[in-house]
Amino acid sequence: MSRFSVVVPVHRVQGYLRACLDSVLTQSFGDLELIVVDDASPDAGAAIAAEYAERDPRTHVLRLAEGAGPGPARTLGAEHATGDHLLFLDGDDLLLPGALEAADAALSAAGEPDVLLCAHDRVDWWENVRPGGDDLSGDPLAVTPAAWNRFFRRGFWQEQRLAFPAGAYEDVVPVHTATLRAGERLAVLDRPCVRWRERRAGSFSKTPGRAHFALVERYGQLLAAAGPEERARLLPHAAAHLLAVLEDPGRIEEADRRDFFHAASHTYRTHDQGGTEPRTAAGKALAAASYAAYDRLRKAESRRLRVTRQLKRQKKKLRARAMRAAYRGDLRRSLDPHLAVYGAYWNRGVSCNPAAIHAKARELAPHIRGVWVVSSRNKHQVPPGVEYVIEGSRRYWQTMATATYLVNNSSFPGGFTKRPGQVYLQTHHGTPLKTMGLDQRRYPAGTHGISFQKVLDHTDQWDFSLSSNPHSTEVWERVYPSGAYRALEAGYPRNDVYFTAGGDEVARVRAQLGIGEERTVLLYAPTHRDYQKGFLPRLDLRRFAQRLGPSYVVLVRAHYFYGADAGLESHPQLVDVTGHGSVEELCLAADALVTDYSSLMFDYACLDRPIVTYAPDWQAYRLARGTYFDLLSGHPGETPGAVATTEDELAGLFRLGGWDTPETTELRAAFRARFCPYDDGKAAERVVRRLFLSGSS
Repeated sequence: MSRFSVVVPVHRVQGYLRACLDSVLTQSFGDLELIVVDDASPDAGAAIAAEYAERDPRTHVLRLAEGAGPGPARTLGAEHATGDHLLFLDGDDLLLPGALEAADAALSAAGEPDVLLCAHDRVDWWENVRPGGDDLSGDPLAVTPAAWNRFFRRGFWQEQRLAFPAGAYEDVVPVHTATLRAGERLAVLDRPCVRWRERRAGSFSKTPGRAHFALVERYGQLLAAAGPEERARLLPHAAAHLLAVLEDPGRIEEADRRDFFHAASHTYRTHDQGGTEPRTAAGKALAAASYAAYDRLRKAESRRLRVTRQLKRQKKKLRARAMRAAYRGDLRRSLDPHLAVYGAYWNRGVSCNPAAIHAKARELAPHIRGVWVVSSRNKHQVPPGVEYVIEGSRRYWQTMATATYLVNNSSFPGGFTKRPGQVYLQTHHGTPLKTMGLDQRRYPAGTHGISFQKVLDHTDQWDFSLSSNPHSTEVWERVYPSGAYRALEAGYPRNDVYFTAGGDEVARVRAQLGIGEERTVLLYAPTHRDYQKGFLPRLDLRRFAQRLGPSYVVLVRAHYFYGADAGLESHPQLVDVTGHGSVEELCLAADALVTDYSSLMFDYACLDRPIVTYAPDWQAYRLARGTYFDLLSGHPGETPGAVATTEDELAGLFRLGGWDTPETTELRAAFRARFCPYDDGKAAERVVRRLFLSGSS
C-alpha cells in the first residue's frame, strides 16, 4: 500500500501528458502509485501512459472502452487505488515540486484528516504563472470546487460512497459533499501543490454553449441532498459560482444569458428557505428572479468600467502633456555642477555599480549631491538618508534636466533629453556571457520587441562605458557602436567589497542569515531565461539539500525579474534570499557559488572561491540567446570550475568532493585572470576621481 494514489484521467491531452506524469514521478516523496485512466482518448495519450508504465512500476494504466468523461475515469481510478490518500490530477496540469512531501507532513501533523485542502497556481499558454486566488483561511466551501486542489483519505472516500458523475461540472457534488461531511476532519495546506493549466483552446472552460447549464443541475442535486443547515451554508457559494459562470463570455453566450439566469434563479429559490441573505446586488437579483435587475447591474458596471478607463486615459494624457511642457522649461535652466542622478536595474532601487559609486562619492566628493531614480513600487527599498525621486514625477524631470552627472547600469525612464554639458556614465551590470546589444539581432526569440534604433540612440548619450575586463570592452565596443563614448576600464565598483571585507564582515552576514560557522554555505543563483516565465529551478531544491546532508545550507536567489521571493517551501537547509538587499553580502557569506549562466560568476571569481556551473539546458540557452564562449568547454579562461548537467551530477560533486579540487582551482585561476584583471578593491575610487574630481589620483 502506498501513501498516495494519484489518479490522472486522460483524454486529448497528449501535448501535456508527459510533463504531467513526470511531475508526479519525480516528486521528492516517492511512496506513491500513479493510476492513469485512458478515457478512450483518440490521440497518443494511451501510448504515452503505457510507455511510462513500462519503465516505472509505480505507474498503472486503466482503460475505458468508450469515452465517458473525466468523472467516470476518476471514479474508476479511485476504485483501483490502494494508497492511503487520493489526489485527482488532470492530464494537462502539473504536480509542483515537493507537493507530496509537504502533503505528507501536513497530513501527519493534522492526524490524518479526511480532506486536505491545498493551494494552487495557474499558468496560461504564454507560460505566465499567477496565484490561484483562493483564500484558504475562510470557509472551505468558498474554495474552488475542483477535484485536483485537495487530498481525500481513501477510506473516507469509500465510506461516504463518493464518486464523480458523468457529464460536465462533475467535481461540484462529490467535492462539496466531501467538504461538508469531513467537518472538523478537514485540514489546510496553504502552499501551491498543483499548477492548473489554462488552455487557449480545446478545453471545456473555453467552449461557450448550453452545456454549461449542467452547473445548475449539479447544484440542484447537491442542494436537494443537503440538510437544512448544510443548505444554508451552500447557497451563497452556489450563487457565487453560478453568477461567475453566467458572467464568463467564454462559457455563456449572450443569447443564452437570460435562460441561464432563470434556471439558476429557479434552483436557488427552490432550495432557499428564507434564512439566507444574498451577499451581493447580483445575488439579490438572483434570489428575486429579476433578470431585469441583474441586467441593469451588469450594464451599469460595464458603463462604470468604460468611463473609468476613459478618465484614466485622459488624465494620463493631460499629466504627460503638462510634464513635458514643464520639462521643456527646465531644460532652459542652468545645469547644477554639483548634482548627480543615479539609477539601477530600471529603477528597482539602490544597488550594483551605481550604488558603490554613490557611496564612494559621498566619501571622496561630498560636494556632489546624489539623487536616485526609483519606481513608486520600489521606493521602500531606498536606504534611510538617501535622496530619491519617483520616476515620471515632476521632481524626476527637474532632476534629469539640471543634473550634470548621470550614472546608470541600465537606462533612465521616459526618454529624457541629454543636454550639452551633461556627463553620462553607463556602468552596465555584468560581464557578457550571453549576446547583448546589436548581437541580439541574430537571436530574435529573446529580443521581445527591442527597438535596436532606440538602443543606438541611447548609446549615443553615453560619455563613458565602464568595463570590468578586456572581454567586456571588446564586446561593448562592437554591440554598442558609437563615437560618443570612451571605455573606462576601471573594474566594477560593486566588486570592491570582495577585496576589502574581512572575516568579521563575513561572520556578520552569516549571523544575520542565521547560519553557523560550521555550516558549508552554497549560493544557488540561476539567471533569467528568455524562454521561461517565472522561477522554475532546474532541480528539486528540497531533494538536493537533503542529499547534501545537514552540514550544508543552500541560499536560493531567483533572478530579480521573477519578483521578491523564490516561492520556496520551508526546509531547514534552504534559505530564500531573493529579496535580500545585497547580492554582494550573499557572495561573502557563501563558500561556493552554484549558478548556470548568470554574470554573478564573474564577480564571485574575485573571491577566489569555488564556482560550480549547473547547466542542464546549455544547448537550449545557447540556441535561444547566443553566448560569446563555451562555458562548458573545460578550457582555461572559459570554464570557472566544476560542471554538472544533471541533478545527480551536481549532488555527486558535493558529496564526493569534486566541487573543489586542484583541477577546478586551476580553472578558476585562469577564469579570474581573464575576467577580473581590473578588480582590486579600488574601482569605485578610480571612477569617482575620473568622473567628479577631474581624474585626480
